[in-house]
Amino acid sequence: MEFQGRADDLQILQQQLRTIADGRGATRGRALTVTGRRRVGKSRLVQEFCDRSEVPYLVFQATRGRNPVTERADFLATVAQSDLPGAELVAGLQAGDWNQALRTLALAVPDDSPSIAVLDEVPWLIEQDTEFEGALQTVWDRHLSDKPVLLILVGSDQSVMQALQTYGRPFFGRAATMTINPLHLADVQDFTGLDAAEAIDALLITGGFPEVLSSWPHAMPSAQFLPQALSDPLSPLLVSGELSLLGEFPESSRARAVLEAVGSGERTFSTIAAEAGGSAALPSGTLSPILATLLDKRVLAVDDPLSTKPDTKNRRYRVADPYLRFWLAFLNRGLPLVERGRSDLLLQRINRSWPSWRGRAVEPIIRDALLRRLPDDTWPATEAIGGWWNRQNNPEIDLIGADRQPVAKRLHFAGSIKWLDDRPFDRHDYDALARDAAKVPGATDDLPLIAVSRSGTRGPLPLAQVWSPQDIADAWR
Repeated sequence: MEFQGRADDLQILQQQLRTIADGRGATRGRALTVTGRRRVGKSRLVQEFCDRSEVPYLVFQATRGRNPVTERADFLATVAQSDLPGAELVAGLQAGDWNQALRTLALAVPDDSPSIAVLDEVPWLIEQDTEFEGALQTVWDRHLSDKPVLLILVGSDQSVMQALQTYGRPFFGRAATMTINPLHLADVQDFTGLDAAEAIDALLITGGFPEVLSSWPHAMPSAQFLPQALSDPLSPLLVSGELSLLGEFPESSRARAVLEAVGSGERTFSTIAAEAGGSAALPSGTLSPILATLLDKRVLAVDDPLSTKPDTKNRRYRVADPYLRFWLAFLNRGLPLVERGRSDLLLQRINRSWPSWRGRAVEPIIRDALLRRLPDDTWPATEAIGGWWNRQNNPEIDLIGADRQPVAKRLHFAGSIKWLDDRPFDRHDYDALARDAAKVPGATDDLPLIAVSRSGTRGPLPLAQVWSPQDIADAWR
């Protein structure tokens, strides 16, 4: 498959290599940790970077659960078979520990020209051998950092990769950190060839995961893509979610039950506890650490109401990436239908719930887009975008612009998101927004009102600004 998108990520990696080539770092070598969700395309990105770099490189892929002795032997073989200038020097060498194994890498990389060394799935190496981190630190400090090499440490377990850089751990302070996210909206639009509104639908369905997007025919609307993808039990749309989850959350685990509860639409602590617990709600002492772990892994995200009044009691949880949110909401329970040839029933379920589900699922994307667009000339002091709701979610304001968060000093606007195919934002919507916005703590009588609408507006409305789907997509350009 032709590599598409990721221009910003490639530029960051190329800049790291240029810094080494120009000798501008504190040390001749540089280390970089690269993390992100499973199947987001980290390995493919790093391989593409290596292929474009025009310098010698090594890519080693760890294997989960492998015997450490076998893993080190495979690493040495990979070094010896690479195009690093000193590869022939290490052919036939053996290593009794990771200190010796990594020193062979130091022998193979050149002394006088840039090179790249990639260790992929570092969390599995740490899991196999508790001495790996210390060996990495020792060899980096004594050997690799004195050579013009870019050492890239890749891993999908974000909590482990973050811990690698925490105070007290051997490699602390030695590497920069880069997080690889799914393809953003503008990349999805370019990838699919769709207009902005349809590209946002594609993002909500695929999450911007390249593996899923690769199966999307060019310029095909979602209404045509879904029947095609759901009719194939082995389509990336159907299987990627389960493969991603099984790597971190076995089906029988409580974390998986909590994630599925949030994915099914439960947003509050109490309703998540009730849904995930089955016959009896999960105790707070059980649920709290699970939620903390899921947040730490960035599988879940959490939102607090944004206003001038502190409010953590009305916290709302959501699945962080759109594809997993779509998969948990519809495909997880629908796989048996597909397997017995009744994808038509699953498609009916999706179509029935799609307008309401999409209306809520699009909110984080729009808030992210506004954060990328603001501040601007119209809103020069707006640096925080959120929403506001009370305990009953009545009212619930989709958009709040403010000077800061989590507690604002001043609100700049309140807004409504209307994301329907055939109904513009109209006077009824405006009146409801004006009425409800007045209840937000910190709202003034002259608080500007805005709208984000998939289908535009109807009639003259005293809105301070209206954003269209293309405006949202352009935030990433």
